[in-house]
Amino acid sequence: MTKNQLLELIQQLFSTCPGNTIAPEDALLPELSGARIFESPLVCVAAADDPLYIKLKDESVVGPWHMNPEEWLPGAKAVVSLFFPFTEIIKADQRKIPDRTSPAWLHGRIEGQSYLVSFTAALCDMLRRQGISCCAPCTDPRFQYVMSGETAFPGYPDKGEAVFGSNWSERHTAYISGLGTFGLSRGIITEKGMAGRLTSVIVDLPLEPTVRPYTGLYDYCIFCGVCALRCPVDAISEEDGKDHVPCGRRLAHSKKVYAPRYGCGSCQTSVPCESRNPSAKKN
Repeated sequence: MTKNQLLELIQQLFSTCPGNTIAPEDALLPELSGARIFESPLVCVAAADDPLYIKLKDESVVGPWHMNPEEWLPGAKAVVSLFFPFTEIIKADQRKIPDRTSPAWLHGRIEGQSYLVSFTAALCDMLRRQGISCCAPCTDPRFQYVMSGETAFPGYPDKGEAVFGSNWSERHTAYISGLGTFGLSRGIITEKGMAGRLTSVIVDLPLEPTVRPYTGLYDYCIFCGVCALRCPVDAISEEDGKDHVPCGRRLAHSKKVYAPRYGCGSCQTSVPCESRNPSAKKN
């Protein structure tokens, strides 16, 4: 399978995989019934042996618990990273008031993630039927995630410090693949902006890596500070970036308020990087 064939397969699956609309029985508001959650995904490819993956094991980046592509899939050759931008209806209501989470955004965060898991699993099934070995960390039972300030990552010593992270970072993989760079809020800014969700698949297929159109971690961020102004818990500053502790508490609180859903989205909406790369020159 060539890279172009894989891209065609992904777009075909996007048009047929169920779950990218809000079911009437789940809609928190009548006007959200049947609304589409995601636009067509952006896709980039990283080499599985890219040296940047080794750096992710540094405690100053992700941590020693981060598993590299070869650890997830022996014989890995490439990593396919996908960014699914939210549709306008998901973003629009969240722009209005930063100190609460809109019903549409709650759907995007929860039902949207459920769709991404289903999409990624379906993509892996299609690849395996063509004899391609693959692994999607987000659907793998080995995937581990720590949030809300727990002080240890499973299997590693407790140093008495709040830990936020996972053993596979979709954001860092997006950066390595060429999808985009980090913003002040620590999200990934793509050519379609930051408001959306990420997923990835590791394959044993030798695919040509996407050329990264940037060199720095924050090349797409213009450091305007709007995300810091919109954060309802002052978790972002132009001097220090994002403090994950108050952000984690905010998300934990939203789980109680909006159960069984949760989310925030204030730093991803009504900002210059919501739906575009703000550093790109306009024609």
